[in-house]
Amino acid sequence: MYVLGIETSCDETGVAIYHPQKGLIHHVLYSQIDMHSDYGGVVPELASRDHIRKLIPLIKQCLRESGLNSTDIGGIAYTAGPGLMGALLVGAATARSLAWAWQIPALAVHHMEGHLLAPMLETNPPTFPFVALLISGGHTLLVRVDGIGQYQLLGESLDDAAGEAFDKTAKMLGLGYPGGPKLSALADQGEAVYQFPRPMTDRPGLDFSFSGLKTFTLNTFNASEKTDQDKANVARAFQEAVADTLSIKCKRALKQTGLTSLVVAGGVSANRQIRALLTTMTEKENASIHFPKPEFCTDNGAMIAYAGCQRLLAGQHQDLEIFAKPRWPMTELSAC
Repeated sequence: MYVLGIETSCDETGVAIYHPQKGLIHHVLYSQIDMHSDYGGVVPELASRDHIRKLIPLIKQCLRESGLNSTDIGGIAYTAGPGLMGALLVGAATARSLAWAWQIPALAVHHMEGHLLAPMLETNPPTFPFVALLISGGHTLLVRVDGIGQYQLLGESLDDAAGEAFDKTAKMLGLGYPGGPKLSALADQGEAVYQFPRPMTDRPGLDFSFSGLKTFTLNTFNASEKTDQDKANVARAFQEAVADTLSIKCKRALKQTGLTSLVVAGGVSANRQIRALLTTMTEKENASIHFPKPEFCTDNGAMIAYAGCQRLLAGQHQDLEIFAKPRWPMTELSAC
């Protein structure tokens, strides 16, 4: 069964086709970064309109480049949440309409479940159970994963998510949008001048808080001479603090659960320093670590097609309703 995956939760339009035996057949992605950069961040109304313009052409392109026709598709998976409501509705309405016209089942996919399962697209996928660290612009979560839909929340951010803290800190340093990658590139030029705090690591538990670190960063930069080198040094110290905090919490989660496998996914998982530090930590703990390819760290249709395929194979599907849920806890998902 070929499954068509559609992702439109924010500022990327992603389409992919997945087959349970043949694997990922093809995927295409259109990013709206250039459009939103003029505004310093995502404008929801513009994002929704651009999804409308791009989604159908991308679906046609994906089918054409795969050598497939609409009659070959056996199911459609679409991101139903969390995300921007208008953007989600574009994907949901399109998926439901195509499913009705093609007389095939459709399935609403949780955006973070898609990220969590993205490493399953790799040649050496993780096996259940494992601990998952999901780090993106809107979420920082530690989750025990015993199977698809079998999730136990271990910890989460109490304020800014890691990706959000990267973007806001980049904006404070005048780096523009998208801030996270620009701050990371600047950090590579920094020197080890500052030692920033590792928030909430001196107390028990697995929750995160990056808001105070963001304020500490701003105060440190304002107290400097604000040269280009000062800016790079501050960026380096901030990134090191975030990476070290994530590593400390992941090590704690592995010990608490007794598991020896860590999955790291979401947009921020593409950060090289975070990858390096977590890899070093798991090696010392005799644990395995799994990342998706960088192209599957950010929002994409491939992860949605995979997650949807697993649930469709288990017999799950939605009714004819157009389902979109901008706030959707993972704990509400059913087991597969």
